[in-house]
Amino acid sequence: ATVAASSLSKQEHDELCCSYAALLLHDDDQEISAEKLAKVIKASGNDVESYWPDLFAKALEGQDIAKLLTAIGSAGPAAAAPAAAAGDAPAAETKEDKKKEDEDAGDVDMGGLFGADDEY
Repeated sequence: ATVAASSLSKQEHDELCCSYAALLLHDDDQEISAEKLAKVIKASGNDVESYWPDLFAKALEGQDIAKLLTAIGSAGPAAAAPAAAAGDAPAAETKEDKKKEDEDAGDVDMGGLFGADDEY
């Protein structure tokens, strides 16, 4: 889904700016520090509350960003593999089961990472 930047709350905007700045620094093999985050954000023409760069820098300190990025895409299938290997699962899904899965697929709880879930 596409969301216009102008429709974001100030908090969502600030978090998104810090996220992009951190990804940019990581992509350039730079240390992710509060000072560098603030500099990238300022250079992009954005302005965030002063605590955001420090908060992001502290949260990412000592983290393997590449591992975090790749773990996002592999968490689902890896977790499902042991259940499928057990052999106790039914051989075929019913149409109702498939429909329920499709309905639930859009509901992803990101723990408020990009704002409250009810703001959409």
